[in-house]
Amino acid sequence: MHRPNELVTILDLVRYAVTQFQAAQLVFAHGTTDPLAEAAFMVCEALRLPPDRFDAFAGARVTHDEQEKIFDLIEARIRSRKPAAYLMQKAYLRGIVFYVDERAIVPRSYIGEILDRELFAGEGASLIDDPLAVERVLDLCTGSGCLAVLAALRFPNATVDAVDISADALAVAARNVAAHGLEERITIREGDLFGPVGDARYDLIVSNPPYVDAAGMAALPPECRHEPPLALDGGPDGIAVVRRIIENAGRHLTADAGLLCEVGRDRAILEKSYPQIRFLWLDTEDSSGEVFWLDAAQLP
Repeated sequence: MHRPNELVTILDLVRYAVTQFQAAQLVFAHGTTDPLAEAAFMVCEALRLPPDRFDAFAGARVTHDEQEKIFDLIEARIRSRKPAAYLMQKAYLRGIVFYVDERAIVPRSYIGEILDRELFAGEGASLIDDPLAVERVLDLCTGSGCLAVLAALRFPNATVDAVDISADALAVAARNVAAHGLEERITIREGDLFGPVGDARYDLIVSNPPYVDAAGMAALPPECRHEPPLALDGGPDGIAVVRRIIENAGRHLTADAGLLCEVGRDRAILEKSYPQIRFLWLDTEDSSGEVFWLDAAQLP
């Protein structure tokens, strides 16, 4: 890849990265949605600048050494097809920064937005009447720990159990828990779904489990193939893990509690599999029908 030597500003570098990313037909699904957002993220992070303030720094000049560092990153993104979050070892979810590497899936769950608003400020009655009354939260398939951290921040009186079957992913989660100073409120637990929590009951269970079906796994873009297959593979129909969550969550919820679960594009097969259950589907700014809520009373 030719490295032009006339680039002198941050905007020049971002514009150059966008052109290269488009030419390489990269896929953007790991915290950024398009070439411009990804280019701004990578350039600003390389220069230790906040990506959300890109416009404020766009005209700033860049040194030769800084240019070379950014060119190396652009080339690595195209050559390896690694998600930018892995190259930078950093991802943002709801404006909160998280460390991430290939041991855990890149943080990008829609549940983050729902924790921010729809549970408490959506149309109609709140699903949780008082966030301050939430005392125990369970995050299943926690991965990087991002949802456990967001839940702890959203429910200041709650303790959170963060469960994952992958010891590698939990090492990443522990790093994020420590980075946010939440060691006393978030407990990392290794094991298969509800196994590590015994008979414990919770005021809220959240989960972004594996939900990609066999056809989807076979067609994953190169970027997604850098992520742990264990965090993506939902079995032949995509809902193997989701079924286990639905069929066991009721034993671990208090009377007025609920389950918040992301299932990607599996809404139709989930509703077909559980015709007796009326799922409440929660929309976000960028998704529709990918996250459901179930009251404790609706669960087996």
